[in-house]
This record gives sequence, C-alpha cells and structure tokens, in this order.
Amino acid sequence: MRNDFLWAVALLALPALAAERKFDFSELHENQTPPGFRSTVTGKGKPGDWRIVLDEVPSLLPPLSPQAPVVAKRPVLAQLAQDPTDEHFPLLIFEDETFDDFTLTTRFKTVKGVKEQMAGIAFRIQDETNYYVVRASSLGNTFRFYKVVNGERGTLIGPETPIPSGVWHELTIECKGTQIHCLLDGKELIPVLTDSAFARGKIGFWTKSDAVSYFADTRIVYTPREPPMQTIVHDVAKTYPRLLDLEVYVPSKDRQSARRVASKSGKEMDRAADKAAHDVISRGVTYYGKGKKSVEVTMPLRDRNGDLVAAARVIMQTFFGETEQTALARAMPIVKDIEGRIQLIHDPLQ
Repeated sequence: MRNDFLWAVALLALPALAAERKFDFSELHENQTPPGFRSTVTGKGKPGDWRIVLDEVPSLLPPLSPQAPVVAKRPVLAQLAQDPTDEHFPLLIFEDETFDDFTLTTRFKTVKGVKEQMAGIAFRIQDETNYYVVRASSLGNTFRFYKVVNGERGTLIGPETPIPSGVWHELTIECKGTQIHCLLDGKELIPVLTDSAFARGKIGFWTKSDAVSYFADTRIVYTPREPPMQTIVHDVAKTYPRLLDLEVYVPSKDRQSARRVASKSGKEMDRAADKAAHDVISRGVTYYGKGKKSVEVTMPLRDRNGDLVAAARVIMQTFFGETEQTALARAMPIVKDIEGRIQLIHDPLQ
C-alpha cells in the first residue's frame, strides 16, 4: 500500500473553510530564526540573516488608560545582513502554505542601510525568480509594486511618498483572483492592479541590498483551495446528476479506523466510517445494500498502481426488480470515473 499517496488524499480531503494565520514571534527567543521559513535570495549575493530581535512596537489596541504604555519591547522579525550588492534581494519564504486569494497585513520598520532602506512582502511566490512584490523605500520615498519573472524585474508601479525610517508602518496586500490591492498605512496609494501571471503561491518577507528592516504583527486571512478529492466528487456528481449521494472514505494512518473525507453535499466531513466502508478499505470487498427508495454500493478505490487507497459509496434511486448485479453495474462506471481522476493527480500536495 502506498501510504504517501493515501495520506496526501486524506489530508487534502478536509473541507475548505475561511482561515486565518498569524505569525506570532512572541514565543521565539532572541537570535532565533522562525521555524517553517526558508531563507534564500533573488539576484546576487548570499541569503539574508533573518533573526528575532527585541524592539519597541506600538500596541495595536488603544490604551486602557492615559497612564498605560503606548509601546512595548517585544520580539520582532529582523533582516540583519548588510550586503551592499545592488541586485541583492533577501527573501524569507513561508514554506508551510500556498495561498490563492488572501488579505495580508504586516507592520514594518526600515532601520538602517547606506545603499537601501527597504522592506516589503513577496507573494504568490513560485520560486526565487518568479513572484510579485510590494515594497517601501525610506531612502527613495517610494511605495512600489512590481513583478519578477525568471529573475527579471518588471515595471515599477507606485507613487513617491514619505516613508520615514525608524517608524513602524502598516502594509496591506489583498489578492482576489487577478486583482491586487496595495495599501500603505491604510491608504490605497497604488491603483488596483490586474495581473494573471501568478494565480497562487507562497508569501515571504523581502528586503534589498544592505537594508536592515523589521517586521511584526503579520496576519493572513485567506480562502484555502478546495481539496482535490472533494473537487473530484463534485465533478463526478455533476456528470451523474441523478445520484442521491456520493461519498469517499479513507483510513487512518494505523488503518484501524476510517473517516469520510468527501461527499456530494460537502457536509459532515470527518465523520467516522461505518463497518461497510471500513471493511471495503481493509479487505477490498464490495458492499451492497437496498432500501425502499434507494440502493447503495460501496466499492474499493485504487490508485494508478492498483493499490487500494480509499472506498467510494454510490447512493442511487432504486427501481422495482433491481438486483445486486444491476446496482453494481450502475455503480461501476461512477467508481471508475473517480479512479481515473485520482490517477491524474501527479502531486496531490500542491
């Protein structure tokens, strides 16, 4: 049994819900590099030196009283390397998630730099040489968006505006389909952008040349993509509109239990499998059941190597005189359709 494929299907079959992710550096130690990130570089030179430092950061909440402190020293993310190379863009990429539509808000502060004092966010990152970026420059007093394609920087879009160094600012990026909104300190200084080069990708913190910059209070609200297995079930259900229901079950890692991970309705995900579905997965058998108005067939699902990876339950309206053989004959093309679609998923984790 190919557990790698099985677990890819199982993990991706969770329902898609609105999600929020916060990068909280408060529990990290000083000089620590945040886990889950990869330090790299676009252009020339070595990757940046990304570490946690302590800095005074204004509270996001209004003070409870006039005597309450308005700033507090706490851990923030810093890029500390000071490589003066011109075409040198340190990136710290978050590796654990790929984002489609999202709204990202972060606070940043440019601290120092002789050649550059820049801070930005790279997003919809495909790799180090293909992504979008929005960045602020305190030396140039510019707020700009541009696209990097195969390592080549595209047209810079955005205005000149004062961005004082040593001061915390707020950067907001909103992506919805091909539309991109970029805000600095709550103001949409760049006209709404439309670009279809990158539909999804990772996000990363970005600086340039010898810029030392800090980041804090990064928050992403996003819509996870529908998992492939649920998409497959939805598509198959459209092909067979008279189906009453269509369900897929996968086993746990130890194969001692199984759970429902996709259905025509998209409801009651993660429900424990009944004995029939569990037996289909564990023994490779087929189950048949008939009621007054419906008939259901539960059959094995196999991957491209013929390994059993899940169970599919097909629930159909029955008719007078229907037999087990006719029910199996009706269910078989549906199950084969699901298997054919599963076998087209070359990389289920993307």
